[in-house]
Amino acid sequence: MQRELRELPVPDGLDGVRLDQVISRLFGLSRTVAADLILADEVTVDGTACAKSTRATAGAWLTVLLPEPPTAPAPPKPELVDGLEVVYADEDIAVVDKPVGVAAHPSPGWTGPTVIAGLAAAGHRVSVHGPAERQGVVHRLDVGTSGLMVVAKSERAYSFLKHAFKYREVDKRYRAVVQGHPDPLRGTIDAPIDRHPAYDYKWAVRAGGRASITHYDTVEAFPAASLVDIHLETGRTHQIRVHFSALKHPCVGDLTYGADPTLAAKLDLTRQWLHAYRLGFTHPGTGEPVEFRSDDPADLAHALSVLRGES
Repeated sequence: MQRELRELPVPDGLDGVRLDQVISRLFGLSRTVAADLILADEVTVDGTACAKSTRATAGAWLTVLLPEPPTAPAPPKPELVDGLEVVYADEDIAVVDKPVGVAAHPSPGWTGPTVIAGLAAAGHRVSVHGPAERQGVVHRLDVGTSGLMVVAKSERAYSFLKHAFKYREVDKRYRAVVQGHPDPLRGTIDAPIDRHPAYDYKWAVRAGGRASITHYDTVEAFPAASLVDIHLETGRTHQIRVHFSALKHPCVGDLTYGADPTLAAKLDLTRQWLHAYRLGFTHPGTGEPVEFRSDDPADLAHALSVLRGES
């Protein structure tokens, strides 16, 4: 496939930003790929090759030879997924209770089970809207997060639900056990999120990132941790994990975002204590409100019982 040559000026909003970050943001590339392009002299600024740390100037002319786009994963084949429960399904939607270790849809580098493959194995046709590998997916949960997801089966449901998620018309509730005790015990975290400046696989609270709002309420406190009920107003990647890590109260077991591995081991946790337990929205077919709930899975329930001194 022929590589694409792109030319455009540096936008005003990226004035003073490092060149590798500018290329990453403008073209949706990872910082590593952007840096590799710069190192290979496949990026010029006003006709001159520059270092990746060069600060961009608004209006300067960028010329970038983009890399070949990655090959899109093939549409998922039906695959039985252990622990994936379809809690509700009709002609418009399928609501599933996703276990930990399952991705929402195929993606480059992921070879494990997916919600979409599991639905196909259970005989559910999903909407053909969206890229082939994630048709019907209107929102996602991390591989390491369990809980409720809705998948669009009809085309009208896909459009309706995408709009509902975009305009914050879906009630998404989570339970999390976080280290320490948030202060105040009830509050709102309003902090923008963007990609981590050093690690492509992580996100961080950063000025200029996308608006991100998390409401929380402490339900129960233990000597080393707190159980909190969380209501997401926005739905950014890793939002809960990033916000509580920024408060110095990471989700217990979330080693990626700074959790104490000793506490995780004590609780027999091999992932973050985070569960999407409630999902409410207007049904795209009937126009009536619907709500679904999910109990804590066994590993999280066990960790909670240890914190309570029950086991």
